Amino acid sequence: MKTAYFTEDNIDDRAQAMLSGIRDRVKVRDIQVEPRHSALLILDVQRYFSDPDSHAFIPSLLPVIARIEEMEAAYTAAGLPVVLTRHVNTQEDAGLLATWWKDLIRAGTRYSEIEPALISPGSIVIEKTQYDAFHGTRLEEELRERGVSQVVVTGVMTHLCCETTARSAFMRGFTVLIPMDATATYNEDFHFGSLLNLSHGFAVPILTRDLLAALEGA
Repeated sequence: MKTAYFTEDNIDDRAQAMLSGIRDRVKVRDIQVEPRHSALLILDVQRYFSDPDSHAFIPSLLPVIARIEEMEAAYTAAGLPVVLTRHVNTQEDAGLLATWWKDLIRAGTRYSEIEPALISPGSIVIEKTQYDAFHGTRLEEELRERGVSQVVVTGVMTHLCCETTARSAFMRGFTVLIPMDATATYNEDFHFGSLLNLSHGFAVPILTRDLLAALEGA
């Protein structure tokens, strides 16, 4: 079931409540943002998920995009890496995605396009075919070449591509930070459950405003 658990009016309060709920349940690691060694990952913010006419529309995504835009502007201003992923499939490269979901995001279609506001000069765009943004892509090489040791995971969907990529980053030795208010999925159960699990052994949950504060002066 889809719900608009984040809105423009409640996103700050809801994200803070979720973060408090996680801290009540697990020991959150005291790992600080190291701006000069971090990169912003923006996963799959495409019209397939942001267009209300799409069957895959995520009701909570629009207020989340605003938070991502703030972070992207800060990273760009500081000369830090920003990586956007674009998920597209053919029947041949989709693997099990073709049996799990009723359709695929096809290259060249309107729904495959990244939200234009998120495409900025200097950002890196990587096409992927699976939940994991590292799988079969140059993402790890791009990060290593830029001396990145921390990744900030944002985008969609929290419990699918964001969670899978966060786990994969951890397994490759990257410290993972994930803002509570900068990913989105279909409902709060998926969102909170995913971030709770990641916080127990893979990622540090934070808020966009705290990340932006850490980037000041970077």
